[in-house]
Amino acid sequence: MTPTWSDVIARRVERNYLAAPGADPAGVVAAMCGAHAQILSAAETSVAMRLQDGTRTDVQKALWTDRTLVKTFGPRGTVHLLPAGELGLWAGALAALPHSNPFAADVRMTPEQNEQVVAALDDALRAADGGLTVDELSAEVVSRAGPWAGDLVMPAFQTMWPRWRTIVGSPLTQGVICFGPQRGRNVTYTSPALWAPGFSLPEPMAALRELIRRYLWSYGPATPAQVARWLAAPPRFIADVFTTLDLQPVTVEGDETWLLEGDLDFPGLVPGVRLLPYFDAYGVGAHPRSVTFPGRAFERALARGQAGNYPVLLIDGRAAGVWHQRLAGRKVHVTVEPLTPLSRARLRALDAEVERLGDILGATPTLTIGEVKVGAHA
Repeated sequence: MTPTWSDVIARRVERNYLAAPGADPAGVVAAMCGAHAQILSAAETSVAMRLQDGTRTDVQKALWTDRTLVKTFGPRGTVHLLPAGELGLWAGALAALPHSNPFAADVRMTPEQNEQVVAALDDALRAADGGLTVDELSAEVVSRAGPWAGDLVMPAFQTMWPRWRTIVGSPLTQGVICFGPQRGRNVTYTSPALWAPGFSLPEPMAALRELIRRYLWSYGPATPAQVARWLAAPPRFIADVFTTLDLQPVTVEGDETWLLEGDLDFPGLVPGVRLLPYFDAYGVGAHPRSVTFPGRAFERALARGQAGNYPVLLIDGRAAGVWHQRLAGRKVHVTVEPLTPLSRARLRALDAEVERLGDILGATPTLTIGEVKVGAHA
């Protein structure tokens, strides 16, 4: 068959559990190829909305009590929730990516210093059953690697961080550090080996090939350049990896793309209205942007082509507006800005989605249809 972009959208909606709910948080996050968790509350909402009657509390339990999820540095070096059972796959795959240091020469470390910091992180976190705060971890790294690792040279949030932190979240530190539970107001870090018993690093290139297969299952068809963008990897490098996979070309309305060989199931679209929070994986992972964010949505719901900066009103799998929530005690005030007028059926579906959001947050919702006046990340 020759699929249309509407066929592709329908498949992505279904495989991202946006048409019918999934059974458990880890399974949902696996299908999403990770839940972006720089804003943890948004990640909890992303996952909960894909579960039958799920709430943020259910996701928190999976993360901090059951430990079927792990909070760690995922694709693009950003914080994600990943399935704990797949942590080795992710760490191995991301470790296979080429590492480039964006910092100035007087800030970055030498390859030998990189190795010393990675070893220090691994040793310190494996020895700390209760996890370490960043200050505690910094002291441990400096004591193991040397005073140079603590030089305050890394610009961050109007302050300076120690030199060793320049590689945290990069392919170099995959498999040696993840987040532990909060200690009061403080974030803690722990070892993946302690968080996920049985954790081990597979052969990196084999793991990367498997991760790309999973991305193509959830978000395909796609091009090497689109996968490279998702991973923040060199396009030529990912194009070379594509040649080692069992793929088949498919032309979608003139665009040359790739699918997993034999993966030709394209279900019909189930109409739906969804409210995706900040950095929901569906908006971030789906390409081309002009298809998922058509017409005015490309300007209104993206930030210079980057997805995730605005919560998105999704209609039939495509961005159709933006929205904003404001929590006030036990109430949540939701403002939705559709880019075109909504039919009565769409308005009823939106009412139901807002009620669902209230259930997820444990708050009583109110809905206003109107302009969202706050900016990105508000």
